[in-house]
Amino acid sequence: MKFIRLRNTPATVLLIAFAAALANPTLATSLLDINGVTLLRAVTTNLNGTGIRVAQPEASSDTNLLDFQINPNEPNVAQPISLFTYASSLGSATNYPNAVGSFSGHAVQVATYFFGRPLGVATNISHVDNYDADYFINTFILTNSPPNPNARIVNQSFIFGPLSVPDQQMVDSAYDDAAALHNTLFVSGAGNSGPVNAPATCYNGLGVAAFGGASSVGLTPDNGRCKPDITAAAPATSFSTPQVAGAAAVLLQAGLRGDGGSDTNSAAKIQTLKALLLNGAVKPVNWTNSISSPLDARYGAGVLNVFNAYMQLAGGKHAAVELTSVNLLDPHPPGANPASISAWSGWSFATLSSTPSKDRINHHYFNLTNAISNATFTVTATLIWNRQQNQTNLNDLDLFLYDTTTSNLIAQSISGVDNVEHIYTNVPPGRYDLQVLKYGGSAANGNITSNESYALAWEFFALPLSITTSNTNAIVTWPIYPDGFALQATPTLNPPTWSTLNLPRTITNGTNRVEVPLNSSNQFFRLLRPD
Repeated sequence: MKFIRLRNTPATVLLIAFAAALANPTLATSLLDINGVTLLRAVTTNLNGTGIRVAQPEASSDTNLLDFQINPNEPNVAQPISLFTYASSLGSATNYPNAVGSFSGHAVQVATYFFGRPLGVATNISHVDNYDADYFINTFILTNSPPNPNARIVNQSFIFGPLSVPDQQMVDSAYDDAAALHNTLFVSGAGNSGPVNAPATCYNGLGVAAFGGASSVGLTPDNGRCKPDITAAAPATSFSTPQVAGAAAVLLQAGLRGDGGSDTNSAAKIQTLKALLLNGAVKPVNWTNSISSPLDARYGAGVLNVFNAYMQLAGGKHAAVELTSVNLLDPHPPGANPASISAWSGWSFATLSSTPSKDRINHHYFNLTNAISNATFTVTATLIWNRQQNQTNLNDLDLFLYDTTTSNLIAQSISGVDNVEHIYTNVPPGRYDLQVLKYGGSAANGNITSNESYALAWEFFALPLSITTSNTNAIVTWPIYPDGFALQATPTLNPPTWSTLNLPRTITNGTNRVEVPLNSSNQFFRLLRPD
C-alpha cells in the first residue's frame, strides 16, 4: 500500500493506492463473460459507452511525484491520445508524456478493465479526464461550491486511509453533495481488507467489492449502513471497480439513446443507474440480507451483470398504478385499482410527496401467471434515492411486497439508515403490489423534506427449461434473460448429485441452446446460479 497526505483540507486524511496486479488478458476476457458484457454485445448494437465522458482520478505514490497518468499507448489501453486530458496541481495537458505528472502502472491496469481495448467494459467512451486524486478531491469534492467535473461517471480505485467517524462523515457528505448537485455517479472501491473505506461509504455513490479476491466488507463504521453496494469478479477491488464504472457508462449511453424509453432524462439519473445495476446483479448461493439490512455485507446486491441491468432498462419506464395516503404509521394494504403493469422487467422514476400528517404510497401492481404449471416466480426489486444536497440525514423510504388477493405482506425492506431498499424472494403465481412508501410526519419520523425522487427497478421471472432429443443428443434450451445460470445434470434424484455441464452454448432468437450427449442412464437437468 502507498500513502499520501491530502493537502489544504479541513481534516487530516490519508489516501491509499490499491496494490497493483498485472492485467491478464485471459482473465479480463473471462470477466467480460461473468459481468454480462459478452452477452450484451452479442444481442445489442454498439453498446460500448459511446458519447459518455468519464473520469479516472488516481492516487500517486508520493505527493511530489504525481505518478497518476494513463499511457494511451499501452497495449491494453490502445486509445488515441486525443481521448485524454491530464490534470494535477501543476496544471493540465492534452499530450502524453507531459509536465503535469508521470506514468502509473496502476492507472493503466484500472483503465484496462474500464475502457481499454479490447478488454474493457466501455471501450468507446468520448473522453477521459485523468486526474491526480489529491488534486481531484481538493478541487471537485472538498470545497464549499464543488464545480462540475463534466464527467458523468467517475471511477475511483483508491481509498482514504483509516478515518475517525466524523472524518468519514465529512468525506461522505462532500461526495454526496457533489453527486446530487451535478448528477455524477462516483464508483469507488471498498478496499482490500477490513471494513469498507471512504469514499465507498458515501450514500449517493456506488461502493464496489471484489468477488473471489481481496475485498473489504460492510457495514459502514458510522451508522451500520449497507456497503458495498455491488460486487464484480476480480483479484482486488482496484479491478472490480472499473468494471462497474464501465457498466454504468454503458447503461448511461443506452438510457440517453432511448433504449429505456423516451424519458431519457430519468434514465440518466444516478438513482436509476444504481437501481438497475443493483437489481441486475446475480446473487451468489450464500448471499443473505434482512428486512432492516437490505444488502449482503460481502457482496452488496450481488455480482455485476450489465446484461440483466440493460434488459430491465429496456423493459421501459412505468409509472405507479395507484397513489394512496394513510395516517402516519398506519397499515397500507393494497389499493383498489384493478390495472397492472405488464412489464415484468422494468423501472420507474418518480417523486413522492408526504405531509406532516400523512404517509404516501405508490403502488405498482403485477399479475404473475404463465403456462408453467405451479411455477415459482423469483422477485427482485431495488429502490434508490439520494441523500439530498446539504442534508445530514435522509428521507425515509421503504419497500413492500403484498399479495393483493389476501392483503398478506410477502416481503419488506425497511432499513432506517440506508438510501437503498432491496427485496429478493420467491412467490407463486398471483397478483402482487410492489409498494414504495415515503413517511410523513417530522424529521424524527424520517420526513426530512416533503418531496423525494426515487428510482425503482424490478424483475419477476419463472425460467422455463425445455428438453428435446436429436439423434444421440439432448437439446436443452432456456431464455437468455435473465442471465447468470449454469446448466447442471444428475443421473438420479434420490439423492441428486448435480454437476455443471461445461458445454458449448449457442444463442438463437433470445434462447440459449446446449447439446448434451445422451448415455444409457437417466439424466435430469436444472439451472443454477452458482457462486
